[in-house]
Amino acid sequence: MNLIVLAKAPVPGRVKTRLCPPCDPEQAAVLAEAALVDTLHAVAATPCTRRVIVLDGAPGPWLPPGFQVLPQRGDGLDERLGHAFDDVGTGGLLIGMDTPQVTPARLAASLRALETPRVDAVLGPAADGGWWSIGLRAPDAAVFVGVPMSTSRTGAAQHARLRSLGLRVARLPELRDVDDFDDALAVAHTAPTGVFAATLGPMLPSFALEDAVLATS
Repeated sequence: MNLIVLAKAPVPGRVKTRLCPPCDPEQAAVLAEAALVDTLHAVAATPCTRRVIVLDGAPGPWLPPGFQVLPQRGDGLDERLGHAFDDVGTGGLLIGMDTPQVTPARLAASLRALETPRVDAVLGPAADGGWWSIGLRAPDAAVFVGVPMSTSRTGAAQHARLRSLGLRVARLPELRDVDDFDDALAVAHTAPTGVFAATLGPMLPSFALEDAVLATS
């Protein structure tokens, strides 16, 4: 089964803008790259048939070997998700770049869930009401087109769409994705040995937030 990462190249002003403030655009891009690196390393360490990054922008030195690169297509996120599965050409598990705490064990378990008999799709809810991962046995743009994205009801709406199409859905464990700075602090605490946490930590003194991560301990 394939693992697919939907991502943006970490360009200042185009990624993680909700981290600003306290970050400036350059710092937000550095954190986005760190999150992407952790995500890609987890994918690289997970046994699967094929590893694909569906990318908005150009690949950089942060991309490890072994990934096929496809460009994103479509106007909205719903269209881009549908095209991502279509362009990969087969089913698979798709994640974004917002959960740097994800582990190879979690990804492998998600793939196994998708391959379970009488399961057509898997959906991993996010703590903010969205979702962090979706898996399909077969591509189908109808899964995504018209589903409202980036809202507190996206996860529920996506699950409803899957069920309306007659797909049998298995639920994955919930994760918190990195949207704003509170999320960044919480996720860094969850995965303190990752590149994301190591990148965020030295930034905190410039924000006068040295105690923020410690407060979550």
